[in-house]
Amino acid sequence: MAIYSSAMGSRRRRWPWVVGILAVIFAGLWTVAWHYAARTVETTIAGWREREAKVGRIYACATQTIGGFPFRIEVHCTDPHAEFRSAQPPTELKWKDLYVVANVFSPTRLDGQLTGPLMVGEPGRPANMTANWRSADISVRGLPTAPERVTTEFAELNVERTGGGSVFMAKKAELIGRMVEGSAFNNPVIEFTLKMKEATAPTVHPVAAVPFDTDIIALLRGLRNFAPKAWAARFQEIQAAGGRLEVTSARVQQGDIIAVTTGQLGLTPRGRLDGELRMTVANFEKLVPALGLDRMMAQATAPGSQLGSAIGALDRLMPGLGNVARQNAGPAMVAGLGLMGQPTELEGKRAMMMPLRFTDGMATLGPVPLGPTPPLY
Repeated sequence: MAIYSSAMGSRRRRWPWVVGILAVIFAGLWTVAWHYAARTVETTIAGWREREAKVGRIYACATQTIGGFPFRIEVHCTDPHAEFRSAQPPTELKWKDLYVVANVFSPTRLDGQLTGPLMVGEPGRPANMTANWRSADISVRGLPTAPERVTTEFAELNVERTGGGSVFMAKKAELIGRMVEGSAFNNPVIEFTLKMKEATAPTVHPVAAVPFDTDIIALLRGLRNFAPKAWAARFQEIQAAGGRLEVTSARVQQGDIIAVTTGQLGLTPRGRLDGELRMTVANFEKLVPALGLDRMMAQATAPGSQLGSAIGALDRLMPGLGNVARQNAGPAMVAGLGLMGQPTELEGKRAMMMPLRFTDGMATLGPVPLGPTPPLY
């Protein structure tokens, strides 16, 4: 019995030493693995920059450090800038700070933070646009060379022209891109989701100076892969494959004016938009004067014109719309609005449904020509 007790005591005294030795070995192996992962991240970033540079997209940092030991991989880039030499005109982006982190236990998830302001301009020239925000977060799911989902979210975003005024503001703006079919290397189909709260764009049109909310979902088909390409080549690739942008759901609300849109857009061999979007607008009669259609289309009327009959037709199309026309428009606008679409209902409100068509780049809303859109290549 004494011999047995002595042996047991000896084993108990050795056990802490065994645990300690195993802990030291594990810590050493973990340290080696972490540094290997850090070097892999650094090599991956360098390879990605090299591939992008071949198509005229240059990315750089004033300084780049990798840390986060023992449980994270953290990449800190100071004074980052991006230069897109193949764009027309060439464009350069500069901002203050970029911080990206990955947990070693979930290496296919990257989370990043951008620190503004962001300066936008031509290389070697003063910035002509500035963007700032309260917070800007980026989240990537998947491998760096084959992302499956990318989310960018801004809080209190403000874009201004240098020396000018606000171009765009939003209390919240979120853009999500995720792969729904294919792979990064073979015919990926990408779903885009854009959500904005209390957004304004006063320089686009006076009507956009009033805050509005958006919720848009669209699918992009026709990509071959995610290989680095210039944008012109990318659009040509989509056109050659018969690719299209499918707007599956788009809703914009500004006060009690609501617009929903669905449809598809493609490209012609000349790189111009081609397709149709079906728009349904609730309380459309309130949007008429806000859009300034009276000033754009109104014409002086001579005695004996057909204005009265046109307004009567408009009232039959949507009761109350004729009163707006009487107050704000000439006969050209009245006739145009009377032919623009069909009366319907949207979310319990009176609405008008009308097509927005693009025919080899020429845009028309119903029968009303809006003008040409620029080619994408």
